Amino acid sequence: MHATGSAQGARKFDNPLITAKGERRATVQLRRLETLWFNTGTLCNIECANCYIESSPTNDRLAYLTAADLTGMLDEADRLGQTPRLVGFTGGEPFMNPALFQMLDIVLRRGHEALILTNAMRPMMRPRVQAALKDARARFGDRLSLRVSIDHWRPELHDEERGANSFDIALRGLRWLAANGFRITLAGRCRWGDEEHDMRQGYAALFARNAIPIDAQNPETLILFPEMNENAPVPEISEGCWTILNKRPDDMMCATSRMVIKRSGAGAPSVVACTLLPYDTQFDTGPRLADALAPVALNHPHCAKFCVLGGGSCTA
Repeated sequence: MHATGSAQGARKFDNPLITAKGERRATVQLRRLETLWFNTGTLCNIECANCYIESSPTNDRLAYLTAADLTGMLDEADRLGQTPRLVGFTGGEPFMNPALFQMLDIVLRRGHEALILTNAMRPMMRPRVQAALKDARARFGDRLSLRVSIDHWRPELHDEERGANSFDIALRGLRWLAANGFRITLAGRCRWGDEEHDMRQGYAALFARNAIPIDAQNPETLILFPEMNENAPVPEISEGCWTILNKRPDDMMCATSRMVIKRSGAGAPSVVACTLLPYDTQFDTGPRLADALAPVALNHPHCAKFCVLGGGSCTA
């Protein structure tokens, strides 16, 4: 595990097989496709200051997925014997995709669990969306869950990331989900340097004040994501790092998940190895899920900072 380049002038992350120091790069074999993510499109109702996927009201680099796109991938997963337990919807803001509830119905009827990542703001709170969510909840119960993004328990810090008054709007959405009995979790961010204990205590107080049934001490119900910054100096992960760091390849996100995207103008969706790297073509395995089952080389700063060193997982 090295943070500097070699004497020969090699740059970090240039070679998917070898690190800049000439060591064999770490790879992760897909152990089992437990989660299949569908990026519903990069359009979002807000534009965050530090969005890893650069979602905004104008970014349509990833187009809206359709029900046919989703069904084709799920059918292939079944043929491969890789039927996922969980199907996740991410974006952008998934509730902006007009086909979301058609896709959600397909997923739940097929027996999968479904997870929607949302900012819980105006797209989710439209009356017809609320009615459709209630209907899905009534028919499928806790097989549907939603993860709401509230970046910090302090409103001013959340608003620093997502815009003025966004905390209050998101909190109203979170309270609505709680009041209507939805299975909910929450995602925060560690970008402000708080100690984890302090973060969890702050969220616990927020949940108590607002009757939100989330256990702030449980890392599976309150997920605190490490910050991603492609310009920050991070080490490369070689095969030897597994032992040095006491980590296991099987614990990495890419050991159990893949993501489906559709690039703007493309005729068909593609499968990418990582939910965090939708634009990096070295992680795009093409239109067939079968080709996405190969090992993933950890050849990106996010692999080190978010997953291996940060212990992050979008599925937790």
